[in-house]
Amino acid sequence: MDRVLSGMRPTGPLHVGHWLGALENWVKLQETHECFFMVADLHALMGEYERPAEISKNSTAMVIDWIACGIDPEKSVLFVQSQVPEHCELAALLGMITPLGWLERSPTYKEQLREIVGRDLTTYGFLGYPVLQAADILLYRANKVPVGEDQEAHLELAREIVRRFKHLYRADRALVEPEALLTKESRILGMDRRKMSKSYGNAINLSDPEEIVRKKVQSMITDPARVKATDAGHPEVCNVYGYYQVFSSASTVKEVHDWCTHAKKGCTDCKKTMADFLIGRLQPMHKKRREILSALEKDKDTISKILEEGRKKAQKIARQTLEEVKGLMGIGAVRDFKGRDK
Repeated sequence: MDRVLSGMRPTGPLHVGHWLGALENWVKLQETHECFFMVADLHALMGEYERPAEISKNSTAMVIDWIACGIDPEKSVLFVQSQVPEHCELAALLGMITPLGWLERSPTYKEQLREIVGRDLTTYGFLGYPVLQAADILLYRANKVPVGEDQEAHLELAREIVRRFKHLYRADRALVEPEALLTKESRILGMDRRKMSKSYGNAINLSDPEEIVRKKVQSMITDPARVKATDAGHPEVCNVYGYYQVFSSASTVKEVHDWCTHAKKGCTDCKKTMADFLIGRLQPMHKKRREILSALEKDKDTISKILEEGRKKAQKIARQTLEEVKGLMGIGAVRDFKGRDK
């Protein structure tokens, strides 16, 4: 069975974009692959180092969302990145052999330095986070990694690091070159038609109660050219129509297209119907979330126990990989003056 490693940064509530872009795929993968799903708190710290207080709280909330969406701790290994210190140690070792130019050419690095304002990202951690990302994958010898097309460059860097390691240390088996499992991009935009993001304040969160979901749907931008209900609309530019394409049937999408183009229904009523579809899709995970929260009331350590069990399983493999890497690099063992191990 192929082994998968994937993770998310606990920087805030998960939203429907995370669900459609990653979690739905994770739920399917755990039926066919050996899956390791990581709470990437070290990666979160990379951008939130000035205000880290929420990372732990967000980590618990994120795992609740995972389980509510169908991630099964009996089928998959769930763990927190920072609780397996081998991640940092392997990243440090791989950093010794990773040329600076490989990191500086990363398109994501350049893009985020240019676009993210209000935070100082000119740090060693931000420049070197692809090395930590490679260590995450390589520790578990994961041969499959679910990524979107925009993340392929990071995966290729991980492969380049593996090749360089093998060349330097004549090692064929210690590290595995990971392959991409390309995942479809989420077709859902935020309420304002920008990419759905916590930082934009335009997200519909998986944990939002029904009344909040309805309120957010009503605030969504529709066709700016449709001023009155009697004006014919243009579905292709309407954000709500995009949601229908994801959350309703093909026949409903066709019906909505007719409503809009022939002004048979106003945008307010159209949004109410869309909210019903969306809430219907969210109901199973909301029910599961209530069950998890009820379990936490009886035992506040429910999630901690799941993550501790996952840590044990993850660390067992991580230690084996790290020891083999250190052996090939000739460090970690104490030797006498004749070169014999003590």
